[in-house]
Amino acid sequence: MTFLKLLFRNRLAALGAVVLGIILLLVIVTPILPLQDPDVTNTADRFMTPFSDGHLLGTDHLGRDLLSRLLYGTRVSLAVGIFAALIAGTIGSAIGIVAGYFGGRTDNIIMRGVDMLMAFPYILLALAIVAALGPGLFNALIAVAAVNIPFFARNIRGVTVSLAGREFIDAARLAGMGHTRIILTELLPNVLSTIVIAMSTTVGWMILETAGLSFLGLGSQPPQADLGSMLGEARSQLITDPHTSIIPGIMIFLIVMSINLLGDGVRDALDPRLRSGALTRPRAQTLVNRGGDVPADDRKGILNLQRLSTQFHIGPRIYKAVNEVSLYVNPGECLGVIGESGSGKSVTALSVMGLVPSPPGVVTGGAVRYEGEDLLDMPFERLRQKRGDNVAYIFQDPLSTLHPLYRVGDQLKEAISVHHKVSDKELDRRAIELLKSVRIPNPESRIRNYPHEMSGGMRQRVGIAMALANDPEVIIADEPTTALDVTVQAQILSLLDDLRRERGLAIVFITHDFGVVAQLCDRVAVMYGGRIVEEGTTADILDKPAHPYTARLMACVPELGGGKRELAAIPGLPPIVSDLPPGCAFAPRCDKATEACTQGEIALEGGTHKVRCIHPEEEVA
Repeated sequence: MTFLKLLFRNRLAALGAVVLGIILLLVIVTPILPLQDPDVTNTADRFMTPFSDGHLLGTDHLGRDLLSRLLYGTRVSLAVGIFAALIAGTIGSAIGIVAGYFGGRTDNIIMRGVDMLMAFPYILLALAIVAALGPGLFNALIAVAAVNIPFFARNIRGVTVSLAGREFIDAARLAGMGHTRIILTELLPNVLSTIVIAMSTTVGWMILETAGLSFLGLGSQPPQADLGSMLGEARSQLITDPHTSIIPGIMIFLIVMSINLLGDGVRDALDPRLRSGALTRPRAQTLVNRGGDVPADDRKGILNLQRLSTQFHIGPRIYKAVNEVSLYVNPGECLGVIGESGSGKSVTALSVMGLVPSPPGVVTGGAVRYEGEDLLDMPFERLRQKRGDNVAYIFQDPLSTLHPLYRVGDQLKEAISVHHKVSDKELDRRAIELLKSVRIPNPESRIRNYPHEMSGGMRQRVGIAMALANDPEVIIADEPTTALDVTVQAQILSLLDDLRRERGLAIVFITHDFGVVAQLCDRVAVMYGGRIVEEGTTADILDKPAHPYTARLMACVPELGGGKRELAAIPGLPPIVSDLPPGCAFAPRCDKATEACTQGEIALEGGTHKVRCIHPEEEVA
């Protein structure tokens, strides 16, 4: 049922499925329909027009009923196309799996043979095969299947190569499995969806190829009809009696288009990466549907989030990733947002500039104000100008955010030229200056490097340089030091701190490391289950954590030099945000929880040190 729901959310695929379903239903019931014999000739009734008495679609040059020949011919064309796809898919996939799995000389010999076949134009190769075997529908089927085998072999071999070196294949070998069993039980299930997708997208093309051979007189032979032979017989009457060629032409068009549209839908529905969202391309800006309840501006900070709520609507389920979060950051200040994975930190950051993918993401409430202006109410073109110019991002993995095919210098220059008209000479100068500002040695030569030619720390510095390219006033750093070793992490944090003080930047630093918070941040907001559970100055949070969740998080951090404190682990798992428990979301994991913790809303209370808890570790003012 999930597959069908995903398939029919794609309207073009649904249209293709309906059209193809109607055609299949017609050809299945063709033998029981009251139709005339498709092969009976009656020259007295030749070239009758559609809707003539006794002939709904008219007759051809021999007086044969076109409706009857069309339906029987469609049966033949569909059968040939489907069988050709099955033969080509089975043989080609087997060749591709064997070549990709064994590799080495086996792969080299097999794929060079495949390359030789692919070097020939497919239609010429099909004509050569039919010429060698002789005209006939069965020989045309063999020819069409043969010329498509290299397509399947090449595609499936590429998928298999990426799987053959994976750890689960090595584990199967270590378990004593033979090659045949590994191929059948480990590799085949993983490439089966690719094979199905390839078959579904090539059936239409094979029907078209078979029709082409029949059009040339090399496929079905008289009196047997298929769509290609009907076109071939009617080509001489295209001007005088166009209906004889238009009718089979329309049927070929409907079949091929519906199969291609359905095949695209099957490909998308079987893609596991698309199961979490819609099959449509995400919008350029996150969908905002917050009704009329927009909080008034309270004039806090340069960037101010007021009761921000962001949800993911996936089928009948609603995931409340961000639930009425209020945060602000002042110029020259660093605000740390800390919490476990899945607590809503990154979604909060992406919601600021409308970068949460929609569908399925929707901003359902609150406001995001930059210098008092609501970003959620801003037209896309104006918001696009704000992105990277006034509010910039530093992402967690620079290798995935930097374009692998462009030099880092070109990417830096593009980040500037998108927002400002600058000469090429000035762009070169500013790109070098940016690399110098983030302490990259030899920036004149480094701007010509590709991302893969740089280390992780250097790539992260390039990401910081891109964020600084237009002198933004706010930088949102989403765990930029997580993948770095301790030495490089310390250098990056020191660099960010220096840049903040020199340029007066406001930084929102997302992390799960209290060591980073202690080194860089002025204030801290602790998130859990999409909500702020504690907020205050760094000194207050670190010295006197009030919320049990904050205290448990800090207890997980090793203590250098002491060696006497036992490391703790928070029991249980973070809540599923589509089914949050009533009251405090941390209550099921908290050793201080009482019945009152699970009843009703618990407010975030306090002055400069706020906590959302009725049994805090420390009393807050």
